[in-house]
Amino acid sequence: MAEKELQRSKSVLPIGTVMKLTDLSARQIRYYEEQELVIPQRTEGNRRMYSLNDIDKLLEIKDYLNDGINMAGIKAIYAQQKKRQNELKNDSLTDNDVRRILHDEFLNISGLEPNSGTSLHSQRPLK
Repeated sequence: MAEKELQRSKSVLPIGTVMKLTDLSARQIRYYEEQELVIPQRTEGNRRMYSLNDIDKLLEIKDYLNDGINMAGIKAIYAQQKKRQNELKNDSLTDNDVRRILHDEFLNISGLEPNSGTSLHSQRPLK
């Protein structure tokens, strides 16, 4: 799945191709860029290059406009989506969180209490 997303995010399409695929004018596409709704990559010659994800977003913007949503509303929709994505990223567990949870589960399964100050080594009598 990550490979597919990587391919979709490659910026390989010039603005002329994007215009044909979306039925948008160059001016409309540049306006959406000015509004920071789409941010194409630039070549060394400063040409805009768009990804398949950019095409999807432009078509989505076009649909929102056709549904009567104004530019402020579209920006609000994307801001909310970005906020939700950031919250999901922040909710993911770190490696240390996973280790702690697994350690506590192991202790529970073995009959020991997590963070009780005892360890597996202290439970065995010395011979």
